[in-house]
Amino acid sequence: MAATLCGKLLLRQGWLPVTHCVRHGSKAVTRHRKPMHFLKQKLLAVTEYVPPKPSASKRRVPQVKPHQEESGLAVLLKREVQSIFQECKMIAVVHNSATNAEEMLHLKHRLRKHDIAVRFFPNQVMRAFLEDSQYSNMEPLFIGPTVLLVSKEPKVKEMLQGLRAVPQMVLMGACIENTLLSLQGLVSYSKLPSLATVQGQVVSALSLQTSQTAAVLQHHPARLSALLQQYVTQKGQEGTPGGSDGKAGEMTPV
Repeated sequence: MAATLCGKLLLRQGWLPVTHCVRHGSKAVTRHRKPMHFLKQKLLAVTEYVPPKPSASKRRVPQVKPHQEESGLAVLLKREVQSIFQECKMIAVVHNSATNAEEMLHLKHRLRKHDIAVRFFPNQVMRAFLEDSQYSNMEPLFIGPTVLLVSKEPKVKEMLQGLRAVPQMVLMGACIENTLLSLQGLVSYSKLPSLATVQGQVVSALSLQTSQTAAVLQHHPARLSALLQQYVTQKGQEGTPGGSDGKAGEMTPV
């Protein structure tokens, strides 16, 4: 009763209760966003704003690479490579594919008999030397582990025979008397005759031509001399008095 009276008095005086309950029912959301039409999507994609790319500056400052000083060992190896290219007529580049120490020792001994040396240089040193030299076309050959076979005389045939026993050593190319040759070019070069043989063939061909020329030049004078000699002999026989009668009289029997 007390609670009811207090509620009626409070409502009459225009007061609201501090807390009150509101009852409502939950409703499911049935409205979804309508998908955009395909033509509208295409129109928006075509008319989309594309910002222009920033134009490159006309005055581009060249990037200066930091200068790296070469070590003393690299300078020494570079000088040694330069001396090899100046003194040796045959410089072959061979790719070393997992060759053990024993096989390399046998190869060195086999090539040393023909005055062919095996030299090892880092690829960085070789590229640094070849970059500014007349042998710059050899730079692509120095990829991976490489070995140099050098000789003061072009002994290509002996080098190929020595490399046949070591299949792990693959010949990439060579510089023969300032001429860069491929593997096929080296094989063709090895089949050429030696310099002494070619010189002998040239001398024999020149001497044969000279002898033939001399024989042709002497043919007409010799022919003329023989004809004159025969003419003189015939004249001498005709000028002898009673030559034919006297001979006939001597030959008659007594």
